[in-house]
Amino acid sequence: MQAAIYTQTGTTDVLRIVERDPAEPGPGEVRVKVIRSAVNPTDWKSRSSSTLAFPEVVPNQDGSGIIDAVGDGVLDVKVGDRVWVILAAHQRPTGTAQEFTVLPADRVALLPDNASFDLGADLGVPAITAHRALTTSEDGPSRLAPEALAGRTVLVAGGAGAVGNAAIQLARWAGATVVATVSSEEKARLAAAAGAHEVINHRQGDLVERLRETAPGGFDIVVEVAPAVNLQADLEIIKPRGTIAIYANEGGDTVTLPVRSTFTTNARLQWILLYTVGQEALVNAVVDINRAVADGAFKVGQEHGLPLHHYALTDIAAAHQAVEDRVVGKVLLDVADPQSAVAAGS
Repeated sequence: MQAAIYTQTGTTDVLRIVERDPAEPGPGEVRVKVIRSAVNPTDWKSRSSSTLAFPEVVPNQDGSGIIDAVGDGVLDVKVGDRVWVILAAHQRPTGTAQEFTVLPADRVALLPDNASFDLGADLGVPAITAHRALTTSEDGPSRLAPEALAGRTVLVAGGAGAVGNAAIQLARWAGATVVATVSSEEKARLAAAAGAHEVINHRQGDLVERLRETAPGGFDIVVEVAPAVNLQADLEIIKPRGTIAIYANEGGDTVTLPVRSTFTTNARLQWILLYTVGQEALVNAVVDINRAVADGAFKVGQEHGLPLHHYALTDIAAAHQAVEDRVVGKVLLDVADPQSAVAAGS
């Protein structure tokens, strides 16, 4: 099989393709024939960090495919099942940028029948992050379902990104009124296609004033991608006991908080990193996300606000560079042809 690896950190030049035999699953493990491997910002950031976690790394946390083999003790999935992958490379040297990947059985989830492998590859880091952002409020639900966020108003910063897209779709499915902020007209069209009720270009006019006009009562939840830039505005429009859920550090790594005025909001700042949210949060997210997908409420593609960019596995360097260069949309590696893979697994 082919696998993409790196043995030192750095630019995309460290990525290379090697040939090797597929590994066999051990007890409690499964082997997945990878159809799509997704590239997230966390993947290139890990590759370019100062520390190499393992002597050799196969990158990419997310993906989708078909169960090819199961180890002893695996009961919840079987050979031939269509699945999506959860944090494949977390504390492990092998991710999804290879033709077959072996991982613990609790890191795969059944892919709903109505979902494509393209969609399945987007249900890991982006969707679980969005789910977490929407379910940690003091007065809000801990799970998502239809009407779970009814009567709530959600602000999604960066509504054209993968997490922003997922947050818009999941919040709409759960009954919230959703407002998104973006930085261009192109991104505004994408956020609207994802289902945002209102979209605001934060580069045009006074952002706080426009948000107050859109949601006079304030926001129950803010899904925040750029706290260094937006936190002061967030504090001005958050409802009492609302939540500002922060999942990235776009625009800077330092936040300054005015203590006295922040007190008055009774708001919480919820920091989100999937690697440490705990197994219960991951399991709950998987169940709720799969329900949204089965309901037809979560989709990908230009018409749903998330353009797809396909690359061959051998072009992984270009795929990583595209994400690093902030391409708008989702970058996928086409590791195998879906139809032939399904036929082979049946």
